[in-house]
Amino acid sequence: MAIFTSVYLRCLGWASHRYATAWLAAVAFTEAIFFPIPPDVLLAPMALARRHRAWWYATVCTLASALGGLCGYLLGTYAIDWLMPIVVKMGFEQQLIDAGVSFTRWGFWFVFIAGFSPIPYKVFTIAAGMSGMALVPFIAGSIIGRSARYFLICGLIYIGGERMRDQLQKWMEVIGWSVVVLLAVVMLLFYLGVV
Repeated sequence: MAIFTSVYLRCLGWASHRYATAWLAAVAFTEAIFFPIPPDVLLAPMALARRHRAWWYATVCTLASALGGLCGYLLGTYAIDWLMPIVVKMGFEQQLIDAGVSFTRWGFWFVFIAGFSPIPYKVFTIAAGMSGMALVPFIAGSIIGRSARYFLICGLIYIGGERMRDQLQKWMEVIGWSVVVLLAVVMLLFYLGVV
């Protein structure tokens, strides 16, 4: 069963929708707070469908994600007591505590790496606020990390064009399952306290 290929083809169809940019912004914003699906799932097909707008999509995605990250930060600062039962229920309690300790050590660099990597960004936005990280380095790390990720994706697609679309469709199952395995390994490393 080609699960990831069918999702990819469906996302390509959505990319042409007249509200696609608004949906991209909404997914990027909410993913930085609580939503489990990263905006890359929409960003890549949208950039493939309309390469001339790739840089615009990367900008929208970056700004919406950074604003969502700021909301996560504010939630971590002012609503952590209310959020903690939800964090515990989702199984992110230990990751949140570990992330808070890491913010004390690495600050900006930790946010930058979290923003660029496939690690769930929402954990880091809330933990940054919870740990009292300074707001300016948090915002700078979020914008730089998120923009590096989204502009890299759009840049590769812009350069690759139709050939990239064909290769993505050909390798979508391998890429999809590889990401699942990578996320499982990262979560296991967090669970074991290695990261």
